[in-house]
Amino acid sequence: MTLLLTRSDLEALLDPADCLDALRRGFTAGEDAEDAVRVVGRLPGQGAATALLPGLIEEIPAYTVKVNAKFPGSRPALRGVVCLHDLGTGELLAQLDSATVTAWRTGLAAALGTHALARPDADTVTVIGAGAQAELVMRGLPELRRVRGLTVCDLDAGRAAGFAERHGARLGVPAEVAADPRAAVADAGVVVMATWARRPILHAADVTRGTHITSLGADEPGKAELSADLLEGARVVVDDVPLAVEMGVLAGAGLDVKHAAGTLRDLLRGQVPGRVRGGEITVYAPVGLPWQDLAVSWAAFQAARAAGAGTEFDFLS
Repeated sequence: MTLLLTRSDLEALLDPADCLDALRRGFTAGEDAEDAVRVVGRLPGQGAATALLPGLIEEIPAYTVKVNAKFPGSRPALRGVVCLHDLGTGELLAQLDSATVTAWRTGLAAALGTHALARPDADTVTVIGAGAQAELVMRGLPELRRVRGLTVCDLDAGRAAGFAERHGARLGVPAEVAADPRAAVADAGVVVMATWARRPILHAADVTRGTHITSLGADEPGKAELSADLLEGARVVVDDVPLAVEMGVLAGAGLDVKHAAGTLRDLLRGQVPGRVRGGEITVYAPVGLPWQDLAVSWAAFQAARAAGAGTEFDFLS
């Protein structure tokens, strides 16, 4: 039997602290036995078909394959499934809503990277792009460090206002909306970007010394949130160097693999330093790795079995 887990199932089952722990264990586990594979197939118009495989983590007896439809003009823009398979037999253990899994693993992994690279005293956050991934960054980051102020910038002013009100009230901190991204980042210690931008939003002159930027939007060729001059002058950490080049995080800005200071795995395992100087600009620019889908999917599957949640379905009947 296969367990079907919807968005509402996952939101009820998943806990940010537990998922942060699962992702941290994944980052510090042994290297993947298989290379990460991310396939992006263009469709007519703005759509794309994306697949990530195989999701593998040492000591988890399962693997994932994720298939997404990405249509920026739709709401939601991301739809699809994560297939959780038994590692020994291939049995399809569960199918999970991929939009929810993607938001949780991307946002919470970004929270880990943000905390690892930002100055210890950086407690003011600017969010540019108030979507699902930024939601999870803001649910995860306060589990790791104190947040004392929030500024939100989004093309949809109503969505920005709702995001600011919701998280400001939840954290008990002042929260405001800014219409211009450059003004929004002026006093920020931490900047979180999660947009569909295809042209750089921020340039080197827009960012003050000591700022940390987590850029989630440049996860495939043709997308860009940060300019070449900003990236060239920053300490850049990625989640996978070859994949970052392939997806355009570095190559799209005219940079090569030598410009990456390392990966978040390297940093969390103590193999490379994070921030070297208090006044430098740091950037975490992940594209998302298949094993991260497994970390969140396995946590959800275990929680669902313990709670008797989800719907059982037999594809072989």
